[in-house]
Amino acid sequence: MNEEQKDIFFDLLTKKAIFGLDAAEQAKLDAMDPGNAELEFNSLEMAAAAISMMGATDDEPMPASLRSKIIADANAFVVEQNEQTLAWPPTTSEEDNGYVAAADEKPSGSWLGWLGWASAALACIALALNIYFTRVQTPPEIAKTPPVETPRVLSAAELREELLKAATDTIKASWAVGNVKELTQVVGDVVWSDQKQAGYMRLKGLPVNDATKEQYQLWIFDKNQDKATPIDGGVFNVSAEGEVVIPINAKIAATAPELFAITVERPGGVVVSKRGKIAALAKVETPAKPSA
Repeated sequence: MNEEQKDIFFDLLTKKAIFGLDAAEQAKLDAMDPGNAELEFNSLEMAAAAISMMGATDDEPMPASLRSKIIADANAFVVEQNEQTLAWPPTTSEEDNGYVAAADEKPSGSWLGWLGWASAALACIALALNIYFTRVQTPPEIAKTPPVETPRVLSAAELREELLKAATDTIKASWAVGNVKELTQVVGDVVWSDQKQAGYMRLKGLPVNDATKEQYQLWIFDKNQDKATPIDGGVFNVSAEGEVVIPINAKIAATAPELFAITVERPGGVVVSKRGKIAALAKVETPAKPSA
């Protein structure tokens, strides 16, 4: 077997130890078998197994004692093969066997010899690097992590409290009855921040409305706005008895509110209210303090 054939033979053994051979490759290896291919294959396979186990990660780890024993057995096997190859010339004397070795005679047995086992060591190092980089580059299995919680959407009442805590220019106005005789129990307040252009109405005693027939509409009377055309604060509905908190939806900036008014209008609201049905009025008082 020449050097090229040896290289092919060793390549086939290495591939068999790492990946396995197809039928054509196995037939080629069998045809080249110098008589000790199985020994060399076992050496490579044990080395590959040991190296692979050193970096393996399992969902259920192998017991430490079993892992250590397998790796130790693999190492011992490789060392033993090295010692057998290196044990040349034989230790028996020429007188015992009647044989005198020629100066240029090469040992029989594994064709790998010194150079072969050096190549095997290099192959094992290459195998270790291949296994390492393959694992590094291959994305690991996606770990099971708890789902990320979606931030809870704050209610209008909670947003009102956040505004009171955060804004330093908040003004406050308390609701009083308007010109609708039936509505005598409307209470609550309005809070507003010019800086944030945000505010909330807190109301209790305002009747539930039928949105198909009428809606409530807020008006903001501002120092810088003509009293005949107050700022539209948006239309809203009351769908349940008890206290409700409604965000203000001012159509233009309100920079100096003095008075807030709620009127009863047709569905969708109006551009200019006739103010025939004023459900409640709230005159601006002193700046509001954070409160429940």
